[in-house]
Amino acid sequence: MPSRKVIITSAVTGAIHTPSMSKYLPVSPEEIAEAAIGAAEAGAAVVHMHARDPRDGRPSQDPEHFVPILDSLKRNTDAVVNLTTGGSPHMSVEERMRPAMEFKPELASLNMGSMNFGLYPMLERFQEFEHDWEREGLEKSRDLVFKNTFADIESILAGGRANGTRFEFECYDISHLNNLAHFRSRGLTDGPLFVQSVFGLLGGIGAHPEDLMHMRRTADRLFGHGYEWSILGAGRNQMPLATMGAAMGSHVRVGLEDSLWMGPGRLAETNAAQVTKIRTILEALNLEVATPDEARQMLGLKGRDNVGF
Repeated sequence: MPSRKVIITSAVTGAIHTPSMSKYLPVSPEEIAEAAIGAAEAGAAVVHMHARDPRDGRPSQDPEHFVPILDSLKRNTDAVVNLTTGGSPHMSVEERMRPAMEFKPELASLNMGSMNFGLYPMLERFQEFEHDWEREGLEKSRDLVFKNTFADIESILAGGRANGTRFEFECYDISHLNNLAHFRSRGLTDGPLFVQSVFGLLGGIGAHPEDLMHMRRTADRLFGHGYEWSILGAGRNQMPLATMGAAMGSHVRVGLEDSLWMGPGRLAETNAAQVTKIRTILEALNLEVATPDEARQMLGLKGRDNVGF
């Protein structure tokens, strides 16, 4: 019996961590592209992409900041490029949608509900920041709702459908699974659904194994066999939850967006290092790592020649 294929996603830089937290966090377009290519070479079939303003590392959804990254990826890897529509919780929905709508990727992320999004506990670990916006953004998250209303989600779904873009549905809580089932029942999205279960963000579901099992049971009840499941554990939960999820049938997501760490007190120097670590775990479980083209087939993607970059 052939072993199951597991899609590894690498989320390269994100908008949660700031440059002062780790000297290894990619900031410039060249660094971000190089990190994504390295992750793909290590075994990531999907690279989940954010951009930053190279002047101060601030998260940016300006399409101009994506152009050099996407150009490099198109020339140097066949990995699936997944563009964020999450951007940063501090941005408007219109701003967050711009790269995915302009570049028409095979895959884009889509947050499935509004939520409190508390990043301020990181101020206990990190006290010194090079840029004022870093501390400011963390402090403001005490009073921040990450806005993803039904109207917002409808708008992003409609734009994606017009462009042939499919979605990584980021579900931070059980209610987000029910929201996704609602949109599927209305015919606004169809299978195979790519459900990314997110654990350990303050404001969302916790990171206990029982939380993972509850998320899986609920997704099975709502979607049956019509979905592909993936696990994202924040911070120190990254590898343990990915391992548990993979043993239960999930795909996995790693990367410096979700965790800066390789182990207790040890920063990850590259995204590729995290990909290599989870790949070693998967292979120890007798699971095979999916290629980009295998991921495209599983997720029903339109192909790398049909994008807008």
